[in-house]
Amino acid sequence: MGRLAGKSAIITGGEGSIGMATARAFVAEGANVFLAGISERDLEAGAAELGGERAAWKVTDVTSSAQVKAAVDAAVERFGRLDIVVANAGIIGATSPIADYPEDAFDETLAVHVRGAFLLAKHAVPQLPDGASIIITSSVVGLTGAPHIAGYSTAKHAQVGLMRTLAAELAPRAIRVNTIHPGPVDNEFQHRVEESATGTDRVAAAAIFDGMIPLHRHAAPDEIARVMLFLASDDSSFMTGATLAVDGGMSS
Repeated sequence: MGRLAGKSAIITGGEGSIGMATARAFVAEGANVFLAGISERDLEAGAAELGGERAAWKVTDVTSSAQVKAAVDAAVERFGRLDIVVANAGIIGATSPIADYPEDAFDETLAVHVRGAFLLAKHAVPQLPDGASIIITSSVVGLTGAPHIAGYSTAKHAQVGLMRTLAAELAPRAIRVNTIHPGPVDNEFQHRVEESATGTDRVAAAAIFDGMIPLHRHAAPDEIARVMLFLASDDSSFMTGATLAVDGGMSS
């Protein structure tokens, strides 16, 4: 029996590298997984990889309350229950000094990261049994800070506030709520962030960021997924309201 045997999960941003790595880890431990995201092609391919009986998907804009509710309802209808919620959808936002930071980019970044996590919790919590787990993907910059990323950093800090509110509110039902804070991950999303932040090519930018990480390398998506699995499973049964850094030491 796997650590998640008989359980079902919904993952937003499910078609991305961290979302899919997490889905694979969950399925390997016995869970059914519902992928929600914006790329129909990637969602379909991801669900097919995970196995037709074990996975389903739905195109979902996490800033839309109606679409998030529809995804949650579809997950429950497909698998009969919902035990694990992973709010993982995210965008890069703009990279700019504060005086020049685009207001629309700031608003959009908070909408995806903060409103998206809020809506997922709002619609999922009524479906969850006691003892369920909610995980919000924040970032190392949700624990620290960096110049020129006002939208992204603000959103990632705001997710911590949301998590702590939910953890306190849902504790009487033993529903655990935690944030995970990845550092640089070797994926397309991070490489675009690094190129924009440094103004250099991908190889040079990655080297610059490696120099900022005490472990001197990027994480693999599977390394983040293993911590997601820990938070989703009973292995973390006495953890709630926690900010769990998986950042190679960047926030230390």
